[in-house]
Amino acid sequence: MKKIPSFTIDHNRLLRGVYVSRRDKTPSDDVLTTFDVRMTEPNRQPALSPEALHAMEHLAATYLRNHPDWAERIIYWGPMGCCTGNYLIVQGLLEPADIILLLIETMDFVARFDGEVPGASPRDCGNYLFMDLDGARKAARIYLDEVLCCISPANTTYPTGE
Repeated sequence: MKKIPSFTIDHNRLLRGVYVSRRDKTPSDDVLTTFDVRMTEPNRQPALSPEALHAMEHLAATYLRNHPDWAERIIYWGPMGCCTGNYLIVQGLLEPADIILLLIETMDFVARFDGEVPGASPRDCGNYLFMDLDGARKAARIYLDEVLCCISPANTTYPTGE
């Protein structure tokens, strides 16, 4: 079976950052850009806890889908199975630079959030107790302060070659 493109990235050299993972065209000719929002260095830094990622998913998805400028273009926000980050799918032919401010706002929202996590109830979520709000806030703050605030080409371009 042919490897999918995301499994051809050298994860041993991948830094925390924001990368274009793929672009897809819908039957109606819309372009969907999938961003790899990499929050930890794969295989070198501890992965995020699934509970923290779950709380972040609820908070970030709620924030993004209510954003005054971006809500109509947000398709999906959700955690990676490897627990090293999240995927963000946005309508449009976009580059990381186009969404950095949006991600700064989103991570700031998560880092400062105080209250009940949206959708964290038995009626609204299939595993509502499986959340770590403090872990989500801490991970968002670290990503915001250490990556998004000082983003560089090394954090927006997948590593290539040797």
